[in-house]
Amino acid sequence: QVPLLESGGGLVQVGGSLRLSCAASGIIFRFNSMSWYRQAPGKLRELVASITSGGSTNYADSVKGRFTISRDNAKNTGYLQMDSLKPEDTAVYYCSVPGYSWGQGTQVTVSS
Repeated sequence: QVPLLESGGGLVQVGGSLRLSCAASGIIFRFNSMSWYRQAPGKLRELVASITSGGSTNYADSVKGRFTISRDNAKNTGYLQMDSLKPEDTAVYYCSVPGYSWGQGTQVTVSS
């Protein structure tokens, strides 16, 4: 399996915004759902948001109204727009698509 490539993380202050990207090679990306997960130190990996191939979305309660998941199938790329960031959003963020292996993730750190 080919790994996914996450990018866009960084250090941001409380209330700030970041946009994460998830790049995939090959054409199977557009036929599958895509999800974003995050894992904070000492915690289990948790589902943040998901989007179907047709564009239907779902969010964890903790990020509803603040995060927006989207995808551009022509570019084989998914996104996670994160607004109104909180310290508890600090984690390594990973994307997941069936048929691809986990990438290295991208670190998001929200400072208070």
